Amino acid sequence: MPDPNDPRMQQMMQQLQQMMSQSMASAGPVNWELAQQLAEGELAGEPVVGPAEQSEVAEALRLADLWLDSASAWPSGVTQPDAWTRKQWISYTEDSWKQMAEPLASQMGSAMGTLVPEGMEGLLGPMADLMKGVGSALFGAQMGQALSKLAAEVLSSTEVGLPLGKIGRAALLPANVAEYAQGLQLPVEEVRLFVALREAAHHRLFTHAPWLRSHVITLLQAYAREIRIDSDAVEEAMSGLDPSDPEAMQTMDLGKLFRPEDTEQQKLTLQRLETALALITGWVNVVVTNAVADRLPTLSQLMESAHRRRASGGPAEKTFEALVGLQMQPATLRSATKLWETMTEQHGVEGREAVWAHPDLMPTTDDLQTPEAYASMSGTMSELDMSIFDQLAVNDPPADDEDGEERPGS
Repeated sequence: MPDPNDPRMQQMMQQLQQMMSQSMASAGPVNWELAQQLAEGELAGEPVVGPAEQSEVAEALRLADLWLDSASAWPSGVTQPDAWTRKQWISYTEDSWKQMAEPLASQMGSAMGTLVPEGMEGLLGPMADLMKGVGSALFGAQMGQALSKLAAEVLSSTEVGLPLGKIGRAALLPANVAEYAQGLQLPVEEVRLFVALREAAHHRLFTHAPWLRSHVITLLQAYAREIRIDSDAVEEAMSGLDPSDPEAMQTMDLGKLFRPEDTEQQKLTLQRLETALALITGWVNVVVTNAVADRLPTLSQLMESAHRRRASGGPAEKTFEALVGLQMQPATLRSATKLWETMTEQHGVEGREAVWAHPDLMPTTDDLQTPEAYASMSGTMSELDMSIFDQLAVNDPPADDEDGEERPGS
């Protein structure tokens, strides 16, 4: 028998007790309070961000924006430079995770309702409510584990491919940037500037293409609507779940339960999602490379490291694989980068930026296979009136709540 005085055993029992008590209190498909507590518990003892680090990040973002002015037709999208700890990253990005994960968890929870035998709904009503609470805790525990791992490696607020905090609030994580620079054996000042360039470029893009963030979220929601349940897998998983082991709730592979095989519609949605994410990253690659020119001696090493990071499973790859099982292909990103390079050569910076005016103008998955053909076909892009962006911003401004924070869904 395990020793009840063992601190680890006491911690496990406390977590289990908390998990079960909070599961009943959670009103949503994911117990976010539990997720945050578990994630922050993994990051105990993290140092705070001091004034010097705040100043270094602010200066890097200022210089990055200055360089980007020569490589983009848009002005800066950064309204607030910031430096975050890992715990702050979890706290400041929670609303975005809710937007991305709750539709999936909600659909999974609804699918579980189909397991109740016909005619037994009334009799099993209280048990069904309990299972919803347990399901909420299960998703919360898994999100907590995922967030703690991501918080330990993300370099900025946009590294997963879209701003997780408020658009315009550009943030770097100094502790992670320092560890990344040490691993590369490169000066931390140059690595910080490189990360700041990519962060500022992302905010510039999402500020001037205000539809883009909701476009990605909508694709995730479209995937969620097609989720089906594997009842045999659920029964097998639940029968083997040890309630005395909280870690089992964090390590259960939910994908095997709810995504036994994607529907044709889901496969199409994943293809569109991969294309959108590749186009975002490809644009950032081109803009940052053109902005830097020969100003950063280690640019080629840093770009190569970024490619390796993505190919081996970086934060963006881990995020979307965990959410929807998307395995992003390096070849897709290379094609997207090539497309934006070709667009810049043939139509200039303004012609390239004009493509982001509306989702209907965006390259498709097929266009990525022949980037030169797409650029040749887009002969009128350079003649588009750039005031389209201003008109879009007037007709469909980002939704803000009363205290100025961006609302979910915006």
